[in-house]
Amino acid sequence: MAEADQSIAQPSLPQVRRLEAVSFRAWPAASVHYDGSWQVRLTGGHPSKRVNCVVALDRSDTRDIRLRLEKAQRKFLSYGREMVFRETPLAPPQVVDVLREDAWHRFDESIVMVLDLANLGEHDVMDHLPSQDIGRFVDASLTLQNEDPALKPALAELITNIKPPSGLFLVEVPGNGPVAGVICVHDNDLTGLLQLAVSESHRGQGVGFELSYAALRWARLRGAKMAWLQVQADNGAALALYRKLGFQEAYRYCYWRPEGVP
Repeated sequence: MAEADQSIAQPSLPQVRRLEAVSFRAWPAASVHYDGSWQVRLTGGHPSKRVNCVVALDRSDTRDIRLRLEKAQRKFLSYGREMVFRETPLAPPQVVDVLREDAWHRFDESIVMVLDLANLGEHDVMDHLPSQDIGRFVDASLTLQNEDPALKPALAELITNIKPPSGLFLVEVPGNGPVAGVICVHDNDLTGLLQLAVSESHRGQGVGFELSYAALRWARLRGAKMAWLQVQADNGAALALYRKLGFQEAYRYCYWRPEGVP
């Protein structure tokens, strides 16, 4: 697992709240329910944990923890999904204590990184313009990430439901299929990079850097001031790419699942 950025002491909770809110808009769940400040996010057609989890958004909201977890579990079961709890710096420590006491398992730590776009360096790389062809992008993304083609309708619906303006960036080789892809979501003065993927045959050749840089430059020209992204903490290659672009760690999150769930 990647080491924590030693320059990060305690995350800024106002920044965490803002980045969480913008990430919800950038990757929207089909169904969102609130139990106090807990957000229950469910998407029947797509398995992404970010759109199928419970997130606590207020550290002071600690009432009836076990009762609310059980209530959320029933809602997940009605969707045919196993419940997961997403722990961010906004989660009350008391909730995490209950998860530990009840033998839930912690897994999949991710890092949220940010970049002041005023500090985006100048690089001599090929420019790329975004596409609005969702079907083409979805086909490419599923191929690049080696995912089930049956997920196409759900992924297409998820991308269609993104409310802020977004650009779908692709690199393709005629007759040889997609090489790389990324989504750039521009939300007021923030922009997010999502779903970056590079084909195995083109990794380590700078294609991911080039495409990400083009997307960030596109967002900056549209008025974005800060970029953000989420990356798994053990993805060393992606972390190296993002740090080369200038991204730094803002905070981390992880998931919890009940005992007995693989």
